[in-house]
Amino acid sequence: MFERTFAAAAGLLSAVPARAYELSYHLAVGVTPISRRAHQLQVLLFWVCAAIAVVVFGAMISSILKFGRSKGAVAARTRLQSTQAEVVWTLIPVVILISMAVPAARTLIQTPDAHDAELSVKATGYPWKWSYEYLGTGVSFDSTLAADSGSARARRSGVDPSTIEDDPLAVDNPLVVPVDTQVRLLLADNEAAHSRWLPQFAVPRDALPGFVGEAWLRAERLGRYPARCTGPCRGEHGFLPIVVEALSKEDFARWLAAKNEAARVAAGVAMPATDAATAL
Repeated sequence: MFERTFAAAAGLLSAVPARAYELSYHLAVGVTPISRRAHQLQVLLFWVCAAIAVVVFGAMISSILKFGRSKGAVAARTRLQSTQAEVVWTLIPVVILISMAVPAARTLIQTPDAHDAELSVKATGYPWKWSYEYLGTGVSFDSTLAADSGSARARRSGVDPSTIEDDPLAVDNPLVVPVDTQVRLLLADNEAAHSRWLPQFAVPRDALPGFVGEAWLRAERLGRYPARCTGPCRGEHGFLPIVVEALSKEDFARWLAAKNEAARVAAGVAMPATDAATAL
């Protein structure tokens, strides 16, 4: 019942001009099903809270203006009680809280759901870099801050980051994933705790030493999506960017095959005539 009601309300709010969703107090719409669901839920709850604030503060202001001392109102000297009123103002908040908690809990439960994964990637955090391993494909590489961005962010570099042609937090090797594919992300850490925050994917997850976390993502649009490590892991924390690049399945298969071939060449292994993309 609550799910249908919230879905209908979210559909009505989708008619609000797009500019309203771009305001700073809303989450990013995102490029995955779970990110859109989180965005719709946040927008709906925002307006529910706004409506409650209007009713509560409206009643307070109206009472002050209508029954203020300047109007000659005299406070009652007897204590008035109404069982019906107490029941009503107790039940209304309970119903509101339950109607908000049910879809919020369902969305929270779905966030780490990595069932039926078509591709598994292990992401390990190191000081100032991430290491990615595409399980079952033989492809692994490190992702660090690009040279231009790194020189601009260095202390007393004299370089204005806004003058860099690429993203000031660009990386040399982004995390590449295919679109419309369930990707399971395993999070590990080598030293200090890191926290991956992917705004376009709605995947906030911590990487802790000694533990393996899990998340999932399913990109529905092509593009490059910058992310951040939001945990204050250590000094020079700003040198730990995250970039996710979503390719078509065909382009991803070619990229994976090229990476696999390069790894074999580097290891001095003869390359068989196989397609690395079959590992998916």
